[in-house]
Amino acid sequence: MAKLVLKDVVKRFGTHEVIRNVNLEIGAGEFVVFVGPSGCGKSTLLRMIAGLDSTTSGTLAIDGEVVNDVPAASRGLAMVFQSYALYPHMTVRKNLSFGLKTMGTPVAEIKKRVAEVAEVLQINALLDRKPSQLSGGQQQRVAIGRAIVREPKIFLFDEPLSNLDAELRVQMRVEINKLHQRLGVTMIFVTHDQVEAMTLADRIVVLRAGKVEQVGTPLDLYNAPANQFVAGFLGSPKMNFLPGAVAAADDDRLHVSGPAGIAFTVPRPTAGGAFEGPATLGIRPEHITLVEKGAGMVDGRVQLAEQLGGSTYLHTSLPSGETLVVEVHGQFQAKAGTEVGIVFEESATHLFDAEGASLPIFRRAAVD
Repeated sequence: MAKLVLKDVVKRFGTHEVIRNVNLEIGAGEFVVFVGPSGCGKSTLLRMIAGLDSTTSGTLAIDGEVVNDVPAASRGLAMVFQSYALYPHMTVRKNLSFGLKTMGTPVAEIKKRVAEVAEVLQINALLDRKPSQLSGGQQQRVAIGRAIVREPKIFLFDEPLSNLDAELRVQMRVEINKLHQRLGVTMIFVTHDQVEAMTLADRIVVLRAGKVEQVGTPLDLYNAPANQFVAGFLGSPKMNFLPGAVAAADDDRLHVSGPAGIAFTVPRPTAGGAFEGPATLGIRPEHITLVEKGAGMVDGRVQLAEQLGGSTYLHTSLPSGETLVVEVHGQFQAKAGTEVGIVFEESATHLFDAEGASLPIFRRAAVD
């Protein structure tokens, strides 16, 4: 296990700044996921940690030792790439042992480590096969095993599941999580898939345009997003956003209004609640309830019902033209054109100012 500290890290390609003053501390044994849209800099940041890309400025330290000028091979890290990068002419056994041989590891130690890794990853029966004889999931296990045998200080994963089909992705997520629990090694995992981030991470680092937007546990970020970008990026289906406004109702209450006559009042917070003016309302699909037409905050018209078996996603349009996605538990039958009443769970509503920053009026407490 190793501790990693990034201080004021910047990366430029020419005049283009792709990593912007990143400060981050990753604890020993922690599983941290870098997540964000394509081009946000998450893979570049991982490559800088690995030593495959240099830093323009700032420092990278592993267990207190600055490693900016330490070659990748000497940092004690192991990386698993999106492509499995297995040697096609070698058996699984030789793929696992090759790196150890080049490091001069004794033969007896190599055999011991390969046997242990094969047992952990349940690939004992595959050791004499070549990569062409393996499925995608089996090849990914071998790629992970090749990293494990090196006994690195930190594991780095660069979108390792993106080439797998949906079922295998779920299976491999579970296996990687179990592997982390078993080994207790520091792991950093890059993905653009927010479901992978939510299900794998001890903490998530959300990146946008090379900048860290927020760091926290999955439920911290889900329940208390720092801004509209984080709120919209985490969650599937994503948070609904509506134009609105906040105004004082009296000394101890605030009036919140939205489109199509949506209106409710809430207690004025004791701290940080002085904001009044235009705002964006955010409400997650699971925090909306359907009632009879005319009995809710506003009426909506069903456009589409997505039946998932255990739940139903209803796409509804408001009279003012906005669309809301509503999550209903169970199997809910509704034809296109059906009119329904809509009620918000007021305490679960989020508000964002004109710059997209989260207002504390409805910010839900993070979960410990």
